[in-house]
Amino acid sequence: MALVEANSPLSQHFSRRTIQRAERAFKCSPFRLDLLLALQGQSISIRQICHPQGLKNGYSRRSLSELQAENELMWLIAVGLLRREVDGQGLTDRFRLTPLGRQVCYGLQQLNPAQLRPTWGDHCHNSWCRWWRRPSWWPG
Repeated sequence: MALVEANSPLSQHFSRRTIQRAERAFKCSPFRLDLLLALQGQSISIRQICHPQGLKNGYSRRSLSELQAENELMWLIAVGLLRREVDGQGLTDRFRLTPLGRQVCYGLQQLNPAQLRPTWGDHCHNSWCRWWRRPSWWPG
């Protein structure tokens, strides 16, 4: 995993486990690093991520329906990489990076393309975490 060094300008107090989970979730997602890089400077609409537009923009590895893109983005929100943008009317269809997302993006940029590919174990662990998410009411 590409953990950010403690003396990095981006370092915040995220646990190693939190950063690893977020990196694994992104690596296992259908999105490319270009999406995180673009999100560093601006919010991005789901319409820019799904269907052929996502491929054209270099944000996804394959064409995704809006529902597929939404589900994948919601998982990245759940692990803390992204957040929905809010305007005066409420939630929008746009997404932004969180501080954890910025730190993970910085760490992933340090990797070579082979290191960005998830392993079989990464896929299994990520799938298990997505399937076995504790409900918010769960104690502890």
